[in-house]
Amino acid sequence: MADRAELHRPFRPRAARGVSWVLGALTVLGALAVIVMLPAAGVDYGPADAAGTAALAVLICWFLSRQGGVSARPDEDGLHVRNLIHSRDVGWAEIVSLGFGDGTPWAQLDLTDGSTLAVMAIQRADGEHGHAEARRLATLIALHEPRD
Repeated sequence: MADRAELHRPFRPRAARGVSWVLGALTVLGALAVIVMLPAAGVDYGPADAAGTAALAVLICWFLSRQGGVSARPDEDGLHVRNLIHSRDVGWAEIVSLGFGDGTPWAQLDLTDGSTLAVMAIQRADGEHGHAEARRLATLIALHEPRD
């Protein structure tokens, strides 16, 4: 049953997570540098400016944390997809097919209601890892296909 457990491990992008962490660190360091160095350099930079800089840094870091937290968590009942803004639970029976065609930045699920759902956790930017993860999700979909 270890193989089944391995199939059900969470999907997470590699490149987007790394980039998000690096940009978050640079944002914090940059904001701190602006808040500390501009007044020291004699620039007219008051408390409201510092608060605005800090608020902007917090907003950017929130966005980056959402990007870095993109995932898809499979279980025996279905798939919990956490994308940049929205999260959604999809039962295995609701999934018709998986698309990861040319030009799409991430995998997409075709659903029984006629809609599609992006799975941002499986990204083309991850190269072969992204393709391997798409194959793993396709295997999970087939594994949980309703039996007649």
